[in-house]
Amino acid sequence: MIGTDRLTTLPVDGQSLTLAQLAAFARGEVGARLTPEAAARMRASRAVVERALAAGAPVYGVNTGFGELKNRRVADGDLARLQLNLLRSHAAGVGPALADDVVRAIGLLRANSLAVGASGARPELVEHLLGVLERGVVPVVPAQGSVGASGDLAPLAHFALVLVGEGEARFAGEVKGGAQALARAQLEPFALAPKEGLALINGTQLSTAVLGLVLVDGERLMRAALGACALSLEALLGSTRAFDPRVMAVRAHAGQAAVARALCALVEGSGLMASHADCNRIQDPYSLRCAPQVLGASADALAYARGIVERELNAATDNPLVFAGADEAGDAVISAGNFHAQPIGMAADHVAAALAEIGSIAERRCDLLTDEKRSGGLPAFLTDQPGLHSGLMIVQYAAAALVSESKSLCFPATVDSIPTSAGIEDHVSMAPIAARKARAVLDNTARVVACELVAGAQALEFRMAAAGAKPGRGTQAMLDAVRARVPRVVEDRPLGDALELLARDVLSGAFDPVVVPFTGEGA
Repeated sequence: MIGTDRLTTLPVDGQSLTLAQLAAFARGEVGARLTPEAAARMRASRAVVERALAAGAPVYGVNTGFGELKNRRVADGDLARLQLNLLRSHAAGVGPALADDVVRAIGLLRANSLAVGASGARPELVEHLLGVLERGVVPVVPAQGSVGASGDLAPLAHFALVLVGEGEARFAGEVKGGAQALARAQLEPFALAPKEGLALINGTQLSTAVLGLVLVDGERLMRAALGACALSLEALLGSTRAFDPRVMAVRAHAGQAAVARALCALVEGSGLMASHADCNRIQDPYSLRCAPQVLGASADALAYARGIVERELNAATDNPLVFAGADEAGDAVISAGNFHAQPIGMAADHVAAALAEIGSIAERRCDLLTDEKRSGGLPAFLTDQPGLHSGLMIVQYAAAALVSESKSLCFPATVDSIPTSAGIEDHVSMAPIAARKARAVLDNTARVVACELVAGAQALEFRMAAAGAKPGRGTQAMLDAVRARVPRVVEDRPLGDALELLARDVLSGAFDPVVVPFTGEGA
């Protein structure tokens, strides 16, 4: 259970949420509070709904049905029941439950979207939502069932049911009914007013939560991948001549130049690099020579996606949107399409490909490191006694399997659309699928980078012993960090668990303190 006494509190204002804050809240490092300014905007928007109801005007999802049932008027006495029925009927998600950090991210994003003040919901709803998460109640939300338009309806409905005392939630390590979980947390179920059920489920928050956390972890992965590449570069007696700033300047891609600078910084001061400065090898294999071009393209893709997601973090994605005094005519209730997650879905598809390529080129370097015919003098499979020992042979197999699996996950989800709601919702984004695939590719790639870290460290030690020279300051730091986690492989032993733990460290940012001093945060 998360206690408020140890948490820093971030403002929920619909305007200033960042990816770093999202990840910190999702992983229990900070709390959150609705700001007074956001509460005032929400009350003004809510007043518009109340005035429309008093005037008897038809308002989608407030006194009408939903989707294809939009023209079915609902009696005034049934309006609160309508909102509860909406949550119950839409909680049709299936599949495995989302991880707790994703669910907490969904909650913060939904609260922040409502805080924009264009959804017609009361501030008390956001305060209750944040209170539920603060007390350690985490709704059980199935991962599948959203097509990424009209909002991530099914998963958000499962989340919202817990707020009203239904559904299921995790509390104190156990899955309980929503009412029981709230009671254990000393909370009461929330009574929805007209529009508030719809306000809870109309949005892109599942897709955005998953992709947002992928980007945070993916940037950590990129930094660890740079460190792994530097290990391999030195161990394979590669050259940094191809990384010359003049080469980067005549192409002018920001990511490419940043990767080149980072790799040069990591190997700076290397006796190994100096030992073969005058060798007759003119060009390295592409997995070394073109590392800035490949990894740089992935870095640029992550930066592009970050921009998309950072805008979405503070977006109102409800329908209809409710504006107080929006124009000369006064109040406005506008049915539109901000719930359509195409921007997030397309960014997620791009991110999946970018992450897959980080793994693809890392696996090629693993293959070079373990192939005695192409490694420039390293022993077969990086073992002192090839034959008796298989060394790191199957580490490369594992990397190859992961890369192949990621390829199959990179077909873009957003190029598919299956109409829903009797054809009214005739183009949907499939963004949740794109985001979940990006997460799967991220996990695979972290394991591939772990494979390269193990192989690169082993190979570098062989090379240092043979040349009697030390590596660069950055690569030495990476070598030390790997060896603190995975001892040198002298005799054959199972490595699966060690690779898995190393992959988790890659995603947690454990290598950031090693890499960032040489490369900077932006590398």
